[in-house]
Amino acid sequence: MGLVLAFVGLVALGAAIAVVLRNRRAPGTATHKVPRDPFAPDGETGGDPRTLKAGDMVEYLGERLFVRGSLRLTEGGFTWSEHFVDPMDDGPDAAPGHRWISVEEDPDLEVTLWTEYRGEQELLPSQKTLTVDGVTYHRSEHGTATYRAEGTTGLGDTGRVEYADFEAPGGRGLAFERFLGAAGRGNWEVSLGERVPRGTLVIYPGGDA
Repeated sequence: MGLVLAFVGLVALGAAIAVVLRNRRAPGTATHKVPRDPFAPDGETGGDPRTLKAGDMVEYLGERLFVRGSLRLTEGGFTWSEHFVDPMDDGPDAAPGHRWISVEEDPDLEVTLWTEYRGEQELLPSQKTLTVDGVTYHRSEHGTATYRAEGTTGLGDTGRVEYADFEAPGGRGLAFERFLGAAGRGNWEVSLGERVPRGTLVIYPGGDA
């Protein structure tokens, strides 16, 4: 009788352990994320630009940029993203003006780094061609899109933006944007862009990735 009771006790103990282990593996159980250094040697390099978001860091041509905020834009059935970036090193060699990275598939993946145009030449998006610093750009697109903002952008959570895009050989671009609101149409913001070759942008996901 004693052996029978001992055997029953062992079976009950085994069943209890199995329940505990199963509960530990139950889906939906909260897990603690270990903080990680985004610049650690074993960190992921390359990455998918389509996943960029506020809090990420990117490296391009030796410069590190911090993603401050993003716009998710939609026009008809077409979607794309714009990510506002600040340099990690705000020294004298940092490029002047606001910068942002656009990511779109049209149909191939296109990533472009844009820098605010700070020249004195007056540029108007109504023209079919524009020449800036010896480069001639041809107007390629014009439209109005809706956007949803994330992170720090200086804009409302949602809104509308009018844009006009110009292209030049060598992956160069010239972009006009003005944001539309209850007060009317804002001023045109002008930026010059350069296509980012595939595989040259290194992405370091933020700590909550």
